[in-house]
Amino acid sequence: MGRIDAVEAAVAQIHPPVAELRSGQRFEGRYACVSKERLTARNGSAYLTLRLRDRTGTIPARAFREADRLSLRFERGDAVLARGRIERYKGELVADLDDLRRLEPGEVDPGEFLPAAYRSVEELEGFLEHLTREVYDPAMRGVVEAVLGSEPVAGEFRRAPCTRGGHHAYLGGLIEHTVSVGTLATELCQLHPRLDSDLLMAAVLLHDVGKTREFTLGADIGVSEEGRMLGHVALGAELIGPAAAALEPERRLALTHCVLSHHGAEAGPGRAGGAFRGFASPEAVALYRLNALDAQVKGVLEHGL
Repeated sequence: MGRIDAVEAAVAQIHPPVAELRSGQRFEGRYACVSKERLTARNGSAYLTLRLRDRTGTIPARAFREADRLSLRFERGDAVLARGRIERYKGELVADLDDLRRLEPGEVDPGEFLPAAYRSVEELEGFLEHLTREVYDPAMRGVVEAVLGSEPVAGEFRRAPCTRGGHHAYLGGLIEHTVSVGTLATELCQLHPRLDSDLLMAAVLLHDVGKTREFTLGADIGVSEEGRMLGHVALGAELIGPAAAALEPERRLALTHCVLSHHGAEAGPGRAGGAFRGFASPEAVALYRLNALDAQVKGVLEHGL
């Protein structure tokens, strides 16, 4: 390892988090570039405006010197090594950059740059295991365990975000949302014992499993090619299908319907009419409503009304 590489490695271990940057401070650290724009100053010279982010927050940044040369070294969405000084401009902190370069994919851990769930993954895993045990039908529980307990889905399910910029848009967001909806489903089944609790809980635990393949993780949350073309609902049905093949046909159909209709089934052929046209079971309606409830409340709490 050369001298420069050694210095950069040391800096990477101790780089200042965005939340700890202060006016007048010189810094060198690793951040995600979440926006990039080339502008022209009044004197006709080019400069760059950026936003840099790590898991603790974001900060605007500017590069006035050799802007075009620096611009060729990275793109929006890259992880970058940035060096400069923190200044205060119009009441907010801004990073004035001296140098910046793109970090290679092998140098990047998404956990450095992406926000993460406040609740520990270990705690959420415990809740997920408890909710899985609430599926008392052995065959239905077997589907849940086969899908969520097998790699690579098992690891990705515990790491994936739930959305890119909406509710639960952070590492661990998918398992957190799933546990929340499962907790709501437990209470709903107590209030309405005629619901098929095994079907509903299995559908809750599996409804968003396609998100393990919908997103890519790096300096930012991206969308995979199959996520762009198919979406998480279709990907989820694809993941569930082989495990659900052992179910009785009627049970397999009921589970698949719940998963496919969890964002609404207005255009579907189900038996219900009126506001629930397209839904074939009360469990499908319940999943649809509980999923929306948690997503919408969490979205308001995170982003406001």
